[in-house]
Amino acid sequence: MTKVVKYWKKHSEEGVTKVQLKNFDQDFLKISHSELHDVHLAAKYLDDNQLKKVIIQEFLDRIKGKPIEEIREVFGIVNDYTPEEKEEVRRENAWAFE
Repeated sequence: MTKVVKYWKKHSEEGVTKVQLKNFDQDFLKISHSELHDVHLAAKYLDDNQLKKVIIQEFLDRIKGKPIEEIREVFGIVNDYTPEEKEEVRRENAWAFE
């Protein structure tokens, strides 16, 4: 919650430029995946759409271009597809693997 308050304070300061806010946001997001998740939950609970947008973009930036195995590891997702099911998904969605 202290991270959310820190974010709100900076974003409500008078005379802060967009460049300063961008730099603040970049530093603000230099936290672990679990901390980022906690801040996202707080922003969601508090219905702060701006903060949610910033955090979701950070999640997307962190996984962009990474192989599916690494993404599963980051998010703790267990691959429960059989090899046959995996091949069927690849055939049905061939466009996504081009």
